[in-house]
Amino acid sequence: MNKTAMLPGTFDPPTLGHINIIRRSASLFDKLYVVVAHNVNKKCLFTPQERVDMLKETLKDLENVSVFSDTGLSVDFAKKHDVSVMIRGVRSEQDFAYEFELAMTNKMLYSDLETLFIPTDQSYIILRSSQIKEMIQFGADISKMVPEEVLKKLVEKYKKN
Repeated sequence: MNKTAMLPGTFDPPTLGHINIIRRSASLFDKLYVVVAHNVNKKCLFTPQERVDMLKETLKDLENVSVFSDTGLSVDFAKKHDVSVMIRGVRSEQDFAYEFELAMTNKMLYSDLETLFIPTDQSYIILRSSQIKEMIQFGADISKMVPEEVLKKLVEKYKKN
């Protein structure tokens, strides 16, 4: 049976926590779509294309992973691409509560879609993209928090600002 999953997120910027969840998910499915979402409620530092490019570069060794950008609902992407499982990474009880409600809503919109919650690896439990963006503005060493390609892009971005 060919199982296809998706992992949607803002990924602004992609962190090692994101990459860990993606790599673990890729080992469970025949095909994994990483979907860079356009969240109108978030002010992003990087354009959707920049985030896609960073993820593609970081994940280029994973043959069963494809990276996309999408402006619609995740469930609509799932329907269009025949995705049966949506992966959601969770770091805490608060994450789980939010993701659980979202999963129930998604199930109402697309009954064939299952949600799989994957707890973050313990070493990445405190990583949040918003904190990383704040720390780099103050010159903190974030090299253990983001992939090398992302670190370069963050340095470039903040040099311009």
